[in-house]
Amino acid sequence: MIRIGAAILALILGLGGAAVAAPSTTDPAKVPAGDYLLDKRHASLTVKIVHMGFSHYTLRMDGLDGSFTYDPANWRETKVNFTVDPKSVDTHDNAFDKQIAGYFEPDKYPTITFVSTSVAGGADGKGSVTGDLTFHGVTRPVTLDVTFDGAGHGVTPIGTRLGFSGATQIKRSDFGLTGLILNQFTSDEVDVIIEVEFEKK
Repeated sequence: MIRIGAAILALILGLGGAAVAAPSTTDPAKVPAGDYLLDKRHASLTVKIVHMGFSHYTLRMDGLDGSFTYDPANWRETKVNFTVDPKSVDTHDNAFDKQIAGYFEPDKYPTITFVSTSVAGGADGKGSVTGDLTFHGVTRPVTLDVTFDGAGHGVTPIGTRLGFSGATQIKRSDFGLTGLILNQFTSDEVDVIIEVEFEKK
């Protein structure tokens, strides 16, 4: 009975330790150097677009991937690569998912990519990432307002996890997404919000 009680106590303490895991710094200069890969289970890309003036309709893109190599001594030179599967539209309605994805012509343009060209910010964790967004066969510069949410060990003490929040606004017409239906029923401006976590390889 004592052994069982000790085991339960150890489990509770272990779970408690995981629950209180939190970033230990928001200073980019204190983040360990290395290769970082996107944790796809803790990554989201949300898109908002005005629908006929009635709502800011919201959908998700689930097919995300990304990586970067980091050097705290030269963090402003960090190059971020991010990809999105244009078929991965998620509105909780399969037929509507396919309709929206169809506007992106995913068979012709199978990947949405973002490759950073510059990174700016400070020790407060606020900054921006500018890069080339290739979407629907068109490449244009885009700047994301980014908050570095912090770095820490995450759930276990042996790894390193980074978190970022970002947002930008693009115009669908800049990427050739036009036509009677889109122009009549949706705004040209599209808000893009990302919440991502990366793990050290």
